[in-house]
Amino acid sequence: MSPRQSAARAGAASDDSAHSVTGVAIDRDEAERLAVVLKALSDPTRLQLLAMIESSANGEACVNDLTEPLELSQPTISHHLKILVTAGILAREKRGLWSWYSIVPEQLQTLRALLPGPTFLQNGR
Repeated sequence: MSPRQSAARAGAASDDSAHSVTGVAIDRDEAERLAVVLKALSDPTRLQLLAMIESSANGEACVNDLTEPLELSQPTISHHLKILVTAGILAREKRGLWSWYSIVPEQLQTLRALLPGPTFLQNGR
């Protein structure tokens, strides 16, 4: 062990009370909910989908609107949208034969607090 490491350990041992952690910053249920959301956002395609939906004229999109720009098949886009809906990030509204997807505004508050980034994570449009 180097003299520097020995000094650091000695300092840490004498100052443990200054570095103790008390309490829980986030309860388990909230941590689990947030983990689902962050996992859903951990895919580049899903981030692209959110940005596309947020920037669309009406703030919503149908699967058919999203396949061509991303050059992905309808089943692939549907799979990604389902993950975002399950995580509570997108809302799905069935209209006739088609499903329309829009961002859940309340969910954006949590995301904006955690992540800087593209427009859909910023306050305002």
